[in-house]
Amino acid sequence: MALPPVVLCILDGVGWGRRDDTDAVAQARTPTLDSLMARAPWCLLAAHGTAVGLPSDGDMGNSEVGHNAMGAGRVFDQGAKLVEAAISSGRIWQTPAWQRAVARGRAGGTLHLLGLLSDGNVHSHVRHLHALLDRARAEGLRRVRVHVLTDGRDVQARSALTWIEPLERDLAARPGDWAIGSGGGRMHITMDRYGADWPMVARGWLTHVRGEGRRFVSASEAVNTLYAEDPEIDDQHLPAFIVGDYAGMQDGDAVILTNFRGDRAVEISQAFEGGPAFSAFDRGRVPDLSFAGMMQYDGDLALPSAYLVEPPEIADTVGENLAAAGKRVFATSETQKFGHVTYFFNGNRSAPLPGEVWKEVASWPGGADAHPQMRAAEIAAAVVGALKDGGYDHIRFNLANGDMVGHTGDFAATVQSVEAADAALAPVVQACAAQGALLLVTADHGNADEMFKLDKAGRPQKDAAGQPLPSSSHSLNPVPFILVDPTGRWTLKQAGGQPGGGLAQIGATLLVLCGLPAPASYLPPLVVPTGAQP
Repeated sequence: MALPPVVLCILDGVGWGRRDDTDAVAQARTPTLDSLMARAPWCLLAAHGTAVGLPSDGDMGNSEVGHNAMGAGRVFDQGAKLVEAAISSGRIWQTPAWQRAVARGRAGGTLHLLGLLSDGNVHSHVRHLHALLDRARAEGLRRVRVHVLTDGRDVQARSALTWIEPLERDLAARPGDWAIGSGGGRMHITMDRYGADWPMVARGWLTHVRGEGRRFVSASEAVNTLYAEDPEIDDQHLPAFIVGDYAGMQDGDAVILTNFRGDRAVEISQAFEGGPAFSAFDRGRVPDLSFAGMMQYDGDLALPSAYLVEPPEIADTVGENLAAAGKRVFATSETQKFGHVTYFFNGNRSAPLPGEVWKEVASWPGGADAHPQMRAAEIAAAVVGALKDGGYDHIRFNLANGDMVGHTGDFAATVQSVEAADAALAPVVQACAAQGALLLVTADHGNADEMFKLDKAGRPQKDAAGQPLPSSSHSLNPVPFILVDPTGRWTLKQAGGQPGGGLAQIGATLLVLCGLPAPASYLPPLVVPTGAQP
């Protein structure tokens, strides 16, 4: 007896938030989701931090790692562990980003290494910086400037000299012109996040790129002087400083941001790569620079465009198991998220597997807030057509609305986007019922569910005029997972909106529902046969 097709709907950026007036998902009219949750078992899944392979549970999930986790069936290392592996294997030195930086250095440009200087291992690690320095020397580079962001947050409050003094000695001992060029505290310059304080980034730009600010003979002198001037100040709040005769970045230079964590690397990356349309602050004349990140900090924005460490190598994916069993698969989304249900879901593979059909729906040109409906209806129509075709064992699709519009920070438009996604889901639900298909509804991470910046107590932060500060970033909230099984054969291990596991468990769930055994390396499925003991 043939098994029914299994449909996976990914409502991108539609997390489970506070369910109040800061939550565009809760404020939206969602009769389709409401009906599903009223009649079908559902739970909440972790979609951020260690649940998707990020270094800590303070790290927001993103579309890349979310789809990787679903399609891999288990969690792969991200961040610090990937950097360590890339350095150990030497892969990092073969990347186009590193090769371009070396070429510019050999042509007479300066290599600039900018990042948090400590062993906190949350945003960066000092040993990664020294690995880059050692390789730059081996490549024959003669001129290097290091731009240090002092920590005091993930490490002791006044510990900057622990790393600055050895770094100064190391740089002075290298042949050529190697030195610290600039610095300052991570909460005073450069490392803002979520658009909360763009003047921080502007101060960092003025310091690192233009070389303007208070000068000291050395970075250690700067830190000691600033300590003496303000006995209460800690490293994270140190004012910006310039070292020696550093005059800023010049045409032909290369810049590498050595942080691996994304949240506090996005804005400075936007400043480097924003082009003429960048408007967050006045950058002045922007030098001709080759810019790269240690990693790609925002895959949705493809930011930065060049980076040193590739995504994890993922094998034995859901897609490979389906292909090996001769199953037919249909995957679709609009351009904005097409690579997520194809490339990332299949373990970072750019071509369809045997038995797969990929259908890309062209996204609307222009800003997502101008078209909050995006292409949800067209994607849903493609799914309905695939269901009626009757030839597919697994269908997956991504509705980008909640994430792409949520990134604009426009609350009203985001509410409309969630409503559009919900409306598009309705005919898919009807088609699944007509065809006897199983339907799974989830999200890859949160975004639209938290549209305002919250303080530590969970209250909306306010601007000078007393208005809530909008948030355009992902959230740390879980995501819903709904199982609609018209056969009545399956239920969830956890239901009633309770925590039920993590995104990576969707992998084994898909295989089990498609009648296949999950590999032993996979995390356990979210479902059990009806009547079975969880």
